[in-house]
Amino acid sequence: MRDKAAIRKFVWDSMERLGIARFPRPVHGRIPNFVGAELAAKRVAELKAFKRARVVKVNPDSPQRPIREAVLRLGKTLLMPTPRLRQGFLLVDGSRLPKSMASAASTIGGAFRLGKLVSLQEIPNVDLVVVGSVAVAPDGARIGKGHGYSEYEYGILREIGALDDSVPVITTVHDIQIVDSIPIEEHDVPVDLIATPTKILETRCPYAKPSGIFWGKVRPEALGEMPILCELKKLKRDEEPAPD
Repeated sequence: MRDKAAIRKFVWDSMERLGIARFPRPVHGRIPNFVGAELAAKRVAELKAFKRARVVKVNPDSPQRPIREAVLRLGKTLLMPTPRLRQGFLLVDGSRLPKSMASAASTIGGAFRLGKLVSLQEIPNVDLVVVGSVAVAPDGARIGKGHGYSEYEYGILREIGALDDSVPVITTVHDIQIVDSIPIEEHDVPVDLIATPTKILETRCPYAKPSGIFWGKVRPEALGEMPILCELKKLKRDEEPAPD
């Protein structure tokens, strides 16, 4: 089993070498955009879990933009983390958005213009989670670009009760991003379904999803970089019962 850094390099190098990578490039250091991202998104939109969902959390990276557009075009509510979680979460209500604006609203800039930044108390219950990946294994283990943003995003939503471990987690990737195995840690978010341009893979994931933030693993500087973590800490303190 290769370590996570070696897996990332292998995938990024392979995507560039084989012409699978798309703008923004180079894909190294990113959740890589890929040829066929629209087809993978279409497969997600055909899933029962997607059709039933009213609120869908989707990461802000380029390869998942077609999913964000599908969410809005179908009148669902999009919950999108701001890049690097610097400003928390954006909420875009597709039911109040003209379909002609769904494409614009699915971009980061458009979501800022047409949606609104929300506090933790304003976040609705989430019915489906879509995450980006650099690589994913058939058993549901995944890795991102190495900064842990998907884990922070998921952990925050678990901490505030906006989702539980029954909520499906999906990732869209190119087939080449599926690798044999990935080492997984307790704070990593595994996926239930993998969508590629050619197929849907149900992982039957054996791993437990994290039930919240692993505060002991939070870098001290992360509290300054992501004020929402401080907001969460304050919210949890305020919810604690007063001592007798």
